[in-house]
Amino acid sequence: MTDDTSKTTHFGFETVPEADKAGRVQGVFNSVASKYDIMNDVMSMGIHRIWKDAMMDWLAPRAGQKLLDVAGGTGDISFRFLKRAGSGHATVLDLTEPMLIEGRKRAEAEQMHDSLDWVVGDAMALPFADNTFDVYTISFGIRNVTRPQEALNEAYRVLRPGGRLMVLEFSQLPNAAMQKAYDLYSFNVIPQMGKMIANDRDSYQYLVESIRNFPDQDTFLGMVRAAGFENAKYRNMTMGVAALHSGWKI
Repeated sequence: MTDDTSKTTHFGFETVPEADKAGRVQGVFNSVASKYDIMNDVMSMGIHRIWKDAMMDWLAPRAGQKLLDVAGGTGDISFRFLKRAGSGHATVLDLTEPMLIEGRKRAEAEQMHDSLDWVVGDAMALPFADNTFDVYTISFGIRNVTRPQEALNEAYRVLRPGGRLMVLEFSQLPNAAMQKAYDLYSFNVIPQMGKMIANDRDSYQYLVESIRNFPDQDTFLGMVRAAGFENAKYRNMTMGVAALHSGWKI
């Protein structure tokens, strides 16, 4: 029998017991929740908005669809989805309740109140029945999951036949020189921004390190396919700084 307590995973560049990671990730996002949206704009110079709009362009939401937005945080993706669909429903699920609380404060949340649910939950053990949703999204969240393959398996389970998976995540640049320049920016500038804006250097140091530990585009594509998704493919955003993966439950 395997002793689960002996299993380890990454928390940034640190090796930690698997059982400890979720709590430590919660600690990070509890700490940054109130400044999360501001820091996204500052860190990416607003480019994250372009990536999220590109995600919606490829997804092409349709009226009446039901979305599950995992690690949905403050609701960015759900708000975009509902605006594009015109009608439908979005469930924002996040492990960290303070992130959902911040999302509920946003003007869009009040305007879309009847079409939104906010749920505290774990991506690896979704509190929903099989074949429930038309669309599953996770945006800049799957690298924080203790076992990403289990999260993808759960995505497949809760999607209806014909349902769509979309994963937006930081990734790897295909050019070594560009990757080196990006790493210099990430490791030297972003934690300092976190200290100045959110008064929390350590959380943003973790976030930068977690990006470097995440599988590259093709490796992650293999994980999407291993979960059962078909017609799986990806598109690089901004030369591979981020990547958008798509798959279908056929």
